[in-house]
Amino acid sequence: MIRFLAPWWLLTLLPVLVVAGAYVWRQFRKRSYAMRFTNVDLLRTLAPKGLGWRRHVSAAAFLLMMAALAFSTARPSVDEQQPLERATVMLAIDVSLSMQADDVAPTRIEAAQEAAKAFVNELPPTYNLGLVSFAKAANVLVAPTKDRSEVLAGIDSLTLAEATATGEAVFTSLDAIRSIPADGADGAPPARIVLLSDGYRTSGRSIEDAATAAAGANVPVSTIAFGTDTGVVDIRGQLQRVPVDRLSLQELAERTKGYFYEAASVSELKKVYEDMGSSIGHRTQPREVTQWYAASALLLALIGAATSLLWTSRLP
Repeated sequence: MIRFLAPWWLLTLLPVLVVAGAYVWRQFRKRSYAMRFTNVDLLRTLAPKGLGWRRHVSAAAFLLMMAALAFSTARPSVDEQQPLERATVMLAIDVSLSMQADDVAPTRIEAAQEAAKAFVNELPPTYNLGLVSFAKAANVLVAPTKDRSEVLAGIDSLTLAEATATGEAVFTSLDAIRSIPADGADGAPPARIVLLSDGYRTSGRSIEDAATAAAGANVPVSTIAFGTDTGVVDIRGQLQRVPVDRLSLQELAERTKGYFYEAASVSELKKVYEDMGSSIGHRTQPREVTQWYAASALLLALIGAATSLLWTSRLP
């Protein structure tokens, strides 16, 4: 079915209709003049044999060409179903103040950003990727998308804040995954959460509740721990020890059938998504076919020119 993306441009058909009406009126006008000459036999001997119906071919081709050009200005389109991969990975990055500790060079947060960007660059381009940051609360910085540049920019823009809401990061990531439209596919999309943190939850819902929710949604959570037991950070002029809570991060991964890493390489991180599977939906989108109308106009112009040259030895 043809639809027009700029229907107001269909008003350009009005001048074409005016020209067509003028042509028809002109033909009737000629006929009325011919009928005034009553001696038809004499008229046939004086006037050569006409072109008959052929004299209208060039004019019809010209008018149709103008109509095709008018339609093309309205940007005609056809609906087209495009396959859409729904598989989704959510990156959740801890931005608590403890992540500024420098026991991991250059700092925990910078190491986490580099690991996250390496993961983004390796992830298959067909998968959706979203970004969540969490401190006292968790926020979706980038909704699931196939635009990797948007996620990379979000990672670079991370800023630190107080507290650590690890459980909220998982719940927020699950909400983002549920927001993926079905697009005709059955069930929830296959999904994974990759959580980068230095541990100890201090705010929000518990890690145990988050693990239960993720396991119930069949979404594995893989965790990457950054830091050492000797890490310290200056908070309001006081040095505070910020050891890593490996146990909680490991339990979160194990309860959801994810992976736990302390220093994950790119090759190891591939395990996160290599068995994720696929879910293909279909989204209907308009595909512009202006070129069809422009090509038709060109063809009609050629037909009009050819018939006019053939029968009258001149261009219309």
